[in-house]
Amino acid sequence: MSDEAPAAQPIECSIAGHVRYITINRPERRNSLDDTTRHLLIEAFVAANADDDVRAVVLTGAGDKAFCAGRDLKQLNAQAGSGTAMVGQMSGLERNPYEVVLETYKPTIALLNGPAVGGGFELALACDLRLAADHAFVQLPEAKRGMGANFSSVMLHRLLPSAIAFETLYLGEPLSSADGLRWGLFNRVVPGSELQKTGADLAERIAANAPLTLRRYKHAAVKTAGLPLAAALRLEPGPDPYASEDRVEGVRAYVEKRPPVWRGR
Repeated sequence: MSDEAPAAQPIECSIAGHVRYITINRPERRNSLDDTTRHLLIEAFVAANADDDVRAVVLTGAGDKAFCAGRDLKQLNAQAGSGTAMVGQMSGLERNPYEVVLETYKPTIALLNGPAVGGGFELALACDLRLAADHAFVQLPEAKRGMGANFSSVMLHRLLPSAIAFETLYLGEPLSSADGLRWGLFNRVVPGSELQKTGADLAERIAANAPLTLRRYKHAAVKTAGLPLAAALRLEPGPDPYASEDRVEGVRAYVEKRPPVWRGR
């Protein structure tokens, strides 16, 4: 029998109450995304989306050196050297991870425990809320690497003023946590030692609310993006909380001055 500890997994998942925590666990590579890690990340979010007991998802990176450095450039360089062509962002054999995170119909929170660069920044953009340690920054250096920032080129100007978004893309230079907070990209910026607790507190407060309502909000936000108002209001995306047992319970609990007991139906 071997006494060796099992090898660390590049994606680690845990749950506390109704909150699923997903951690990119490659601190020696600044939590960069090689093919295996990308695949496991997709699996983790698909599983969280399908689990009715999960009401919120928190994504972070291991250590305090980086949230995620994006694609593993050493792997890309090795693949290029072997003649392997890079597959288009939306044309691979599996779904794009940023699309998977965006279409996780539960509230999602990114905890930036360090710099979020390239695809790591895109992961944060795909989440609903972003909390950052005060030493973190975000950066899209794709213009300096000959890459495309496919997700960011579509998403960034939806979250930042257009001029700031274009400058961030065109220059490829870092945006500090203070600037991210000033432009509304981050919900909170806190000392690194407080980030996990702040994120857990926020996730638990969200998860304490009606799960069908939370899912309805997320479905509506994603599925009505870009639709005219009249069409968006009539789309009826996601579960219907108005006809649910939870709506009856929520009203009754308010009248009876007690916490509601949600059943997700």
